Amino acid sequence: MGKATIYIDGEAGTTGLEIRNRLATRSDIEIISIAPEKRKDTAERKKLLSACDLAILCLPDDASREAVALIDNPATRVLDASTAFRTHPDWAYGFPELTREQTDKIRASKRVSNPGCYPTGAIALIRPLVDAGILPPDYPVIINAISGYSGGGKELIALCENTGGDEKAAAFCLYGIDQNHKHLPEMRLHGGLKHEPVFLPSYSGAFYRGMLVTIVLRLPDAVAVHNALAKHYATQQYVKVEPLQEKLEKGFVLTPLAQNKTNNLQLRVFTNPEKETVILTACLDNLGKGASGAAVQNAEIMLGLT
Repeated sequence: MGKATIYIDGEAGTTGLEIRNRLATRSDIEIISIAPEKRKDTAERKKLLSACDLAILCLPDDASREAVALIDNPATRVLDASTAFRTHPDWAYGFPELTREQTDKIRASKRVSNPGCYPTGAIALIRPLVDAGILPPDYPVIINAISGYSGGGKELIALCENTGGDEKAAAFCLYGIDQNHKHLPEMRLHGGLKHEPVFLPSYSGAFYRGMLVTIVLRLPDAVAVHNALAKHYATQQYVKVEPLQEKLEKGFVLTPLAQNKTNNLQLRVFTNPEKETVILTACLDNLGKGASGAAVQNAEIMLGLT
């Protein structure tokens, strides 16, 4: 059996470059690249998209839809990193740890949508609790999150790295206040919620990569919450649930940088029994488990390499 062939459409972008770098040293994969001068040549892209075993799309939503339409080889499998297909019923959702059956669904599907970075952390915390009957599907979930500025794409990266004092490159910037963020339908559907959560994303111009997602719940039994998460992820390679934390050491802090340059997702449960408050956190690299790391994990599953 020959090497599996992968074509990354959009390999010059942030996610595409990260995926390529993660695959560069592998001996079981051959990466097919388009000549730089032909990146916008539709005929050449169509040829490469239809010639590979797996096409990984690192494109804006509309461009991803156009790329899928170009493929005329029924054997070509597609992994899309955009928002375009994350709630589409004919596409498998590429979060293997979502349920016991999700890895098999990804393995069997010709079309897989890579999760968003914020939804990866949020859904990882919410879905096991809903499935266990601990969190009602109609609970008014509020999600706070902060990401490194790489999560904002090329324009924000350029702004933060070449700023002349622009306020959008500040150490903390809150956005998505109108509650029309593109991740909301994804969070609701795959989180098992009846309604979209309130989602308050932010980014920092002070660091490039890293992410911390926080959810505060009013629930009386933090032990049950922690046990549900620990049980759900007990056999997972990339998701770790830390011990339940009630009493914290003086000076304890959480940093969004803790899982940088990995494909790991670190979950924590904090509790104050007197106030019946449970604080959930998810730490991940927005370019790792939140993008390129997850894409490589999904590619391995789709190609039967794991």
